[in-house]
Amino acid sequence: MTEDQIIGLLSSNIIFLLAAVLMVVVILKGIKIVPQSEKYVVERFGRLHSVLGPGINFIVPFLDVARHKISILERQLPNATQDAITKDNVLVQIDTSVFYRILEPEKTVYRIRDVDGAIATTVAGIVRAEIGKMDLDEVQSNRAQLIERIQESVETAVDDWGIEVTRAEILDVNLDQATRDAMLQQLNAERARRAQVTEAEGQKRAVELQADAELYAAEQTAKARRIQADAEAYATQVVAKAIQDNGLEAAQYQVALKQVEALNALGQGNGSQTIVVPANALEAFGNAFNMLKGGK
Repeated sequence: MTEDQIIGLLSSNIIFLLAAVLMVVVILKGIKIVPQSEKYVVERFGRLHSVLGPGINFIVPFLDVARHKISILERQLPNATQDAITKDNVLVQIDTSVFYRILEPEKTVYRIRDVDGAIATTVAGIVRAEIGKMDLDEVQSNRAQLIERIQESVETAVDDWGIEVTRAEILDVNLDQATRDAMLQQLNAERARRAQVTEAEGQKRAVELQADAELYAAEQTAKARRIQADAEAYATQVVAKAIQDNGLEAAQYQVALKQVEALNALGQGNGSQTIVVPANALEAFGNAFNMLKGGK
């Protein structure tokens, strides 16, 4: 084999080898494997051409370029603190945290330069606006409602950037020392007022119970007197009926009974008593005893 033939063979081999290398390069350039957590923004001649999702993708080598590789994982903005003034003119410091993820990378890449900074600024403005619509008590008691309103407002503001706000959190609501002192003083005054109201209500209830007890006692006394009066009236009716039925003898019998009861009462006294009875009284007692005997 001559030298020219050897040179020609080598040249052919080199050309074939270069063609093979070029083919491999073209194939590698035309295949893009995108990770699950990313999306690629492809440009052709400097303009947006397509967005490649996770998996194997094919592009035109040397014409299409994967210019931007965007992570679609959820991100958290650094915790931010901004001052705001409530509806009742109280200065508060709000600590916020926002979570978001990119859904449409082509909008994020070509419509906003600093995504984190833009979202942080938007959140700060929305927080100040929402806090200004609420009193301090509402801010502290309706934090969940405030968070929901902030998240809705942020989502509306960043919709053109291809971003989804997944969560917005208010970590803390801080007050300056003067406001804290004023609130503490107000709280102590409210506690003192409630204690006074409770004490006054207790005293009022005690007076009401005492009045009820006195009224109950008066009612029971009146009831007892009424029963006693009814009994006396009944006894009188019985005596009157007896007199009506038996005439004078029944009346004399009742008088004799009373005289004997009086005499027994005098005889049961302590010590020794001397009872002076007129003569005619002895005769009356004798008649009474005879009547009692006759009654028995």
